[in-house]
Amino acid sequence: MRKLVYTGFMSLDGVVDSPGGPAEGHRSGGWVVKDLEFVPEAWSLKGEELADTTALMFGRSSYEAFAPVWPGSEDHASYKDLPKYVVSTTLSDDALVDGWGPTTILRSTEDVAALKEGEGGAIFIHGSAELARRLSDAGLIDQYNLLVFPVLLGAGKSLFGRADRDKHMLRLRESESYSNGILKLVYDVAR
Repeated sequence: MRKLVYTGFMSLDGVVDSPGGPAEGHRSGGWVVKDLEFVPEAWSLKGEELADTTALMFGRSSYEAFAPVWPGSEDHASYKDLPKYVVSTTLSDDALVDGWGPTTILRSTEDVAALKEGEGGAIFIHGSAELARRLSDAGLIDQYNLLVFPVLLGAGKSLFGRADRDKHMLRLRESESYSNGILKLVYDVAR
């Protein structure tokens, strides 16, 4: 069985959208790079993840934001040839970006569950807050790799839904704090 890992940047009040810029129109877009001292070791989690990533998964909106940029990005060169999965009911095959490794469109949560049942290593979800919420509610996410930033944004997309549901217990696998206030939190979902 494959492991599904959500990796992302989060504000202390749980907002995950527009961390690198105003892509989704959040008025505080770019909050991971603004007003915060750059401490290289705070970003080490991103490098550590490369060794475990065997495929990437996105929701449609995140795919459409990343696909034009990441294929030519030096920071994301290791991802170029990895298999990619886009979970969308509306994206068409002709909308997929050429030259960014094999890309498969999955149409449902059930398709994601079937993919997890197959052979292979960890699949990492980047961005894709709405997708992550759906997959979490379906019990499909196995691990959360979070960099929590010392900022309160007040509004924006949250990684976690607010609907009444069965609780999911998490086990802290790893944590670290950095001099600029960023926290690294790695949680396994208890089953």
